[in-house]
Amino acid sequence: MNTDKNNVFTIGVGGAAGEGVKKTGINIASFLRDAGFDIYLSFEYPSLIRGGHNFARLSFSKDRVWNDHSKLDVMVSLNDESAELHKNEMKPDTLQLSGLPMPEITQRIQNILKEKNIEPGEPKGVLIDGNTAFSRGLMAAGLDFYISYPMTPATSILHYLASKQTPDGLKVIQPENEISAINMALGCVYAGKRAAVGSAGGGFALMQEAFSFAGMAELPLVVAIAQRQAPATGVPTRSSQSDLRFAIHAGHGEFPRIVLAPGDSEESFWAGADALNFAWKFQIPVIVLLDKILSEHMMTSIFDENSVVIARSETMVFPGTLDKVVKVTSYEHDEEGFTVDKPENVKKMVDKRFAKTANIEAEMNNRETIKIYGDKSSENVIVFWGSTKGAVLEAAKYFNKEVKMVQILWVEPFPKERVLEELSKAKKIICVETNHNSQLASLIREKTGIEISEKILKYDSSPFDPEDLAKEINERIKE
Repeated sequence: MNTDKNNVFTIGVGGAAGEGVKKTGINIASFLRDAGFDIYLSFEYPSLIRGGHNFARLSFSKDRVWNDHSKLDVMVSLNDESAELHKNEMKPDTLQLSGLPMPEITQRIQNILKEKNIEPGEPKGVLIDGNTAFSRGLMAAGLDFYISYPMTPATSILHYLASKQTPDGLKVIQPENEISAINMALGCVYAGKRAAVGSAGGGFALMQEAFSFAGMAELPLVVAIAQRQAPATGVPTRSSQSDLRFAIHAGHGEFPRIVLAPGDSEESFWAGADALNFAWKFQIPVIVLLDKILSEHMMTSIFDENSVVIARSETMVFPGTLDKVVKVTSYEHDEEGFTVDKPENVKKMVDKRFAKTANIEAEMNNRETIKIYGDKSSENVIVFWGSTKGAVLEAAKYFNKEVKMVQILWVEPFPKERVLEELSKAKKIICVETNHNSQLASLIREKTGIEISEKILKYDSSPFDPEDLAKEINERIKE
């Protein structure tokens, strides 16, 4: 437990859209990463075509930084109003910089670090956001087609993968809408190509009929859902964790699927690679739940793309396979692809599809479906999922007591036995989420019978500040 509140340093960059706020933030972060610091870089911007105030916040340290902090040590203002807009986030000794070129900004930051005796370590990892890491995971697992209609905060997946197209390899398509995107992807899969689609919750809502088609036809498809504050258009450039139940129960009818919920950029990479492999190994649709914070914020991460092993189905055949007739239909059908409607045949095929569950659960036993942080023997437990990981682990530096922290990475199928093992002996369990209904807590109750009465919920579309979260948790565990 780290109680040193001075080992994390925070820089803010503010300005109008088009003034280079994001670029300036990335340049400063890259300079600090190269100097050996661990980085967390967040971005805020309004849902406007042009204009509005943009802000980048960079927290860094020689130790691990899981989340940015609200209080600023340096404020870089690219226009006159930025300092006024962020005056409540400044410390009494915050250094304010304006009208300076990038080399002078970095020199001033270096001087401050020397004054504070903050020494860096060796350079580590890459500075990367969740969407880019997820995209690289897909590519490492052999992605052939990515098909998507742009919708914040999933759009940068489309942009990144489009920049990686090759004449004989990856192809990226932007069709006229989300319905076309998923149906085109299913066509690619039918032809034997690895395909993925991505959108926000609203875009995925349009894909439901085709998503169910993937379940009925046993077509391996990856879907990225980058959550944002909803419902409807909601707050398009803000974050939320309100699509957990939607993803688990997506589509009409019953069919197996896997739903993964990474919590940082490194886990996003592996979620992309694993999702594509799982889809093809089990011939099912696989969902990866991202969100605006995870999708667009950047952090230093380490992963090895060359370590990904591409898994393939042993039973799938495709049009053009010698001596094989390949049929795909949305109707209930037998194993030869012919439509059936007799109850005994319908039941047989439903059982066939759900028989995959045993193999999926066997896969789970070899996977890190949950992660444990902190004191594993503590009777005070914090449980969380997705991007709240950053706020919780950063808040842990300021806890007054030792706490066990449980992150759930697989939400469907749910790792019931592992969760029971970690939660059943706890005297106090606190669930931390950015939604109104505490969807993870309700899922835990449904799957394990454990009722979590202590909840810290945020549903105003803004992220948790780690120090504020620590104060709330300290208050609840003080007895």
